[in-house]
Amino acid sequence: MATLGDIGVAAAINILSACVFLIAFAILRIQPVNDRVYFPKWYLKGLRSSPLHSGTIVNKFVNLDFRAYLKFLNWMPAALQMPEPELIDHAGLDSAVYLRIYLIGLKIFVPIAFIAFSVMVPVNWTNHTLERTNLTYSDLDKLSISNIPLGSQRFWTHLVMAYIFTFWTCYVLKREYEIVASMRLHFLASERRRPDQFTVLVRNVPPDADESVSELVEHFFMVNHQDHYLTHQVVYNANKLTKLVNEKKKKQNWLDYYQLKYTRNQSKRPTSKTGFLGLCGKTVDAIDFNTFEIEKLSKKISDERMNIIGSTKYIMPAAFVSFRTRWAAAVCAQTQQARNPTVWLTEWAPEPRDVYWDNLAIPYVSLSIRRLIAAVAFFFLTFFFMIPIAFVQSLANIEGIEKALPFLKSLIETKAVKSFIQGFLPGIALKIFLVFLPSILMQMSKFEGFSSISALERRSATRYYIFQFVNVFLGSIITGTAFQQLNNFMHQSANEIPKTVGVSIPMKATFFITYIMVDGWAGVAGEILRLKPLIFFHLKNFFLVKTEKDREEAMDPGSLGFNTGEPQIQLYFLLGLVYAVVSPILLPFIIAFFCLAYVVYRHQIINVYNQEYESAAAFWPDVHGRILTALIVSQLLLMGLLSTKGASHSTPLLITLPVLTIWFRLFCKGRYEPAFIRYPLQETVRKDTLERTKEPNLNLKEYLQNAYIHPVFKGEEDSESDAASEDGELEPSLVQTKRQSRFNTPLPSKRSGSSPPLLSDFDATTRV
Repeated sequence: MATLGDIGVAAAINILSACVFLIAFAILRIQPVNDRVYFPKWYLKGLRSSPLHSGTIVNKFVNLDFRAYLKFLNWMPAALQMPEPELIDHAGLDSAVYLRIYLIGLKIFVPIAFIAFSVMVPVNWTNHTLERTNLTYSDLDKLSISNIPLGSQRFWTHLVMAYIFTFWTCYVLKREYEIVASMRLHFLASERRRPDQFTVLVRNVPPDADESVSELVEHFFMVNHQDHYLTHQVVYNANKLTKLVNEKKKKQNWLDYYQLKYTRNQSKRPTSKTGFLGLCGKTVDAIDFNTFEIEKLSKKISDERMNIIGSTKYIMPAAFVSFRTRWAAAVCAQTQQARNPTVWLTEWAPEPRDVYWDNLAIPYVSLSIRRLIAAVAFFFLTFFFMIPIAFVQSLANIEGIEKALPFLKSLIETKAVKSFIQGFLPGIALKIFLVFLPSILMQMSKFEGFSSISALERRSATRYYIFQFVNVFLGSIITGTAFQQLNNFMHQSANEIPKTVGVSIPMKATFFITYIMVDGWAGVAGEILRLKPLIFFHLKNFFLVKTEKDREEAMDPGSLGFNTGEPQIQLYFLLGLVYAVVSPILLPFIIAFFCLAYVVYRHQIINVYNQEYESAAAFWPDVHGRILTALIVSQLLLMGLLSTKGASHSTPLLITLPVLTIWFRLFCKGRYEPAFIRYPLQETVRKDTLERTKEPNLNLKEYLQNAYIHPVFKGEEDSESDAASEDGELEPSLVQTKRQSRFNTPLPSKRSGSSPPLLSDFDATTRV
């Protein structure tokens, strides 16, 4: 059982680690040679120039201004100075709303901690229940509900506090939902013109024997949206071409490296081996070999591109369809298009940089099967992951290490080592073991077939949250092996599960304190140091960089990583809400995390991260729902815990709390969530009218026609457009159909005026 001394040792280690990381960052960031590592966002915006271009040779690499070292903590107030509207303009609404999650943590837990330490801690501390028992306990346990005797009237204090904490949490969440919904609508109303505002993604286009997919899409929308349809771009399966292009880029990087190496030492031509990872096989001239490989790949790329252009088998039954107005796009995206609800499925198109092109090549009919397979795989991953976690956790304690390594028993029993193991090792062991989990979950999300990066990250975040709840929270609370835990849950009645978990909660406060310090304090401080990007930048800069463009590509600004960051935050909400009534000693550690993380991530968003997409805070309903889920879990576990403490008379009153919380969730879902799912037609009409007034001669078709071309074709040069044919494009065009069935449209047509650019319209003579 860990003592206050053990917690003090763990706190000292983690505070020292965090301070070392922060001081190292403060020194490294002011060195000119690291400027692109710690301020890449400003370089990408073209608002910062490299300090390596001026000054003496030494000044280009080392900052000799000693006054800068005296102000090494200036980055903290600087990170807080940018007002939120300017932050939204600088980094986008997603980033600004993401930061509000940390602020919500502070708004919820600071008042709760004040009340808990003013009321509940004295109520718990002034009992002597644990002293009169034979149980092993620590000083921390005296601050928890474990120190209250069975059947005590003092449990009414915990009951009242549960109501107060619930109402306060719901009040904060309601206010934040109102604010974020208003921010989203304002952002959508005021943001600049983007292709996705006029475009919908159409899936499951039904096959037709008489018309190609492109002709069928054009025919359908010209008939059913004849006053509003503008252009479309069919979706091609270019996955093989993408792999070839990526392989060519890798070969080009190696060629650049060997050429740079040869220019530095022309007395000897560089060589490499043709086998696995260049470790075996025939030795060849590296420059000639990579040049030959690039030429061979260029030929394959050209052939594959011609295959895509010339064959219908590469055309998927999907298309990006663009309209003349935002209003028309909103109507199409939010309505059923055909009598058969399983065909002509429409949804808002992701913005072009948010599209995950690989998954557009997946047939729509297979998505349901893929998602079922992924759900089953996730279930087994979640529960069988308990086995290695339980093993690691068993080794990360005194008894486990002494059993596995008995010859170290005398060393382990020394006070310093014992404090380190009990106060630090369990948290770091669990943290290390979860390193590869986000990548696994992201691959599962990709397998499911989501069409946008934002949707992939949201699904991955949901699964990561569930995994952490089961394995990190429940798995760490309940003792026994993974199979015993699973067996217990499977054979217990539903009303027994809260009791099983609730009884164990107070005893695990120490473990979660160490986990918060390792993952929250030291982990966040390590994030700002950016050690991995720093090392890779200098390696690339030394071995590959020849031009300023190469140096820009060597930067790795990264992004927020919603799929990993948000579930981690939600774990702290869960711990805070569960332990607020049971053992309030966790709250100061959680508050310290939210404070440090807010400052660090605000700095990173302003100076470092380059967000891959902008979803206008579409993730907020998930954030809100998960916090309320944590609140309901805390209420159920408190109910189970009190029922074992002889306070069953309080159960009827506690049942009211989850009922009220679920009602509050449904209220918020109906009142605010539509703003995150649908786009108000009133706003689209206002924006369309304003745009027509400001830009009456806007050629919208020219703006939209290439917006959703697959990235591997972006390097292709567009063929010259026929200006004369575009003069009349704003008039409704009629569609000529090739169909011979009774469903023929009576409207004659001309295709030339409204057809989108096909890949065959691109200059096929251009070679990559």
